[in-house]
Amino acid sequence: MMNTPKAIISFSEKTKPEVKYGVLNLSNNEIIQINSPFDAQIVEDKIFSLNDINLLPPVLPTKIVAIGLNYFDHAKEFNSQIPEEPLIFMKPPSAIIPGGELIKLPLISKRVDYEAELVIVIKEKTKNIEEDEAQDSILGFTCGNDVTARDLQKKDGQWIRSKSFDTFAPIGPWIIPAKRIDPNNLNILAKKNGEVVQCSNTSKLIFNPYKLVSFVSKVMTLLPGDLIMTGTPSGVGPLKNGDCIEIEIENIGTLRNYVMDDK
Repeated sequence: MMNTPKAIISFSEKTKPEVKYGVLNLSNNEIIQINSPFDAQIVEDKIFSLNDINLLPPVLPTKIVAIGLNYFDHAKEFNSQIPEEPLIFMKPPSAIIPGGELIKLPLISKRVDYEAELVIVIKEKTKNIEEDEAQDSILGFTCGNDVTARDLQKKDGQWIRSKSFDTFAPIGPWIIPAKRIDPNNLNILAKKNGEVVQCSNTSKLIFNPYKLVSFVSKVMTLLPGDLIMTGTPSGVGPLKNGDCIEIEIENIGTLRNYVMDDK
């Protein structure tokens, strides 16, 4: 599936907790350490193996901006009108976990859903740009799961609580550089316990990624590493203790997390 040769990762050695950044060669799983996701200067002439490290969330953003009802089929699924402009909300950075970590189901919610999403990673300070300028502000793209306590979302009438629990923003496994991706034509799917439960293409987004970066930049200043979750297609559904949920996006990779009750 994957034809992009390199990805940007954040990792730690299994025997050391220090956060490091690297460029992963996807053809042989070798990693060269770099200064940061935004500075590809090689730190030292040492090669790491993907099998010998722990993948971390690829960036640590100052904020996660998320977009609601941004696929035509998902808006229909929720009997909602097609938005005239992007519907934005926020998730806190404290909700982020990498692939491989557990999504914890809060005791106060009776219905927690998965939502497969393409995620934009911002490269530089960005404010008040136009759509045709947006590509230059994007570092790359990754996979995300906008985990949502659906019952609390309906109860509250606004979305902050339902979207903000710890572990409710799985991100990863890595960033594919923007120049290697056409974000407007990527197959996106979710698998729950191996069964496909969401299947769509980013061509069905109501507002494309470049439009989203421009729109959000006219509301708030975006900083390096900030994330924009672009919305989910139809097929969202509940998670339960013991589930495995995978978000797979063409030419990017697979984000895999297991689920457990938060006791």
